[in-house]
Amino acid sequence: MTTWTQLAQQVVNGYQLSEEEALQLLNCPEEELLQLLDGAYHIRRHYFGRKVKLNMIINTKSGLCPEDCGYCSQSSKSTAPIEKYRMMNREQIVAGAEKAHSLGAGTYCIVASGRGPSSKELETVKGAVKEIKEKYPMRICACLGILKPEQAEQLNEAGVDRYNHNINTSEAHHGDITTTHTYKDRTETVGRVKESGMSPCSGVIIGMGETKEDIVNMALSLRALNADSIPVNFLHAIPGTKLENEKPLTPSFCLKVLALFRFINPSKEIRISGGREVNLRSVQPLGLYAANSIFLGNYLTTAGQETTADHKMIEDMGFTIEYAHEQEPVC
Repeated sequence: MTTWTQLAQQVVNGYQLSEEEALQLLNCPEEELLQLLDGAYHIRRHYFGRKVKLNMIINTKSGLCPEDCGYCSQSSKSTAPIEKYRMMNREQIVAGAEKAHSLGAGTYCIVASGRGPSSKELETVKGAVKEIKEKYPMRICACLGILKPEQAEQLNEAGVDRYNHNINTSEAHHGDITTTHTYKDRTETVGRVKESGMSPCSGVIIGMGETKEDIVNMALSLRALNADSIPVNFLHAIPGTKLENEKPLTPSFCLKVLALFRFINPSKEIRISGGREVNLRSVQPLGLYAANSIFLGNYLTTAGQETTADHKMIEDMGFTIEYAHEQEPVC
């Protein structure tokens, strides 16, 4: 019988997991979990050594979104008591970059709610990006919703290195999560990002009532899209949203999911993202054996753990932070 570490070596050598093998991974017996993580770490170490990339988000526009995404507190259907505000000005966005840089974040993520950016919002982001690039040696990732081709080109010209647009779930499960845009809308934006010259970032949210087959499909779809960076979110069920009653996942299953994404997308940046604190809980550090990237601090409308705790976690595990000046160009 092939061990998880042997399968990992096959992956390093170019082997691609089948759907059946991927499902076996998600169904890994609990007593084999450490062996599975050892396999995931074998792949992770081959491509990334013991480095951890740090990303930090600024929520530049909160709420006021016309979409009906069931997981999101900023959705038009949500009754969650969140702070709502229009797009921040350039100075506020630049100030956020200064904070991110001071905390060691190599990538600064400019996020705004909404279906897609208005012309005014796009100009604000472009101006902020140009100023940040002059001041700090950081990568900039933008996440502004569905893009038109000319908008993607403008962001690329302004200096945006990476653009995030998550597929969130499988194509089969998409209609159960949102009805105001299609799965194709999302994948087409990822395609426009690549065509513009920016690096594509696209990820998932696990724990929204999907099946294990759906999860495998997500990982395989992101392999097909060739996303350079894959944020793996675990649902943080927020009161007032459609999915408020979904239960947290078990930490061991979350580790299996992270291992799955590493086995299927071996050379890609796998980032432990939103919901890690409430789903991985006390085993968060073990996730670094599969993933090579995390978000620092808070997310969009939910709180993360203290950034000092994140730094300490990385140090305690014997990993080291990969600073922006050490990273290869993303495009």
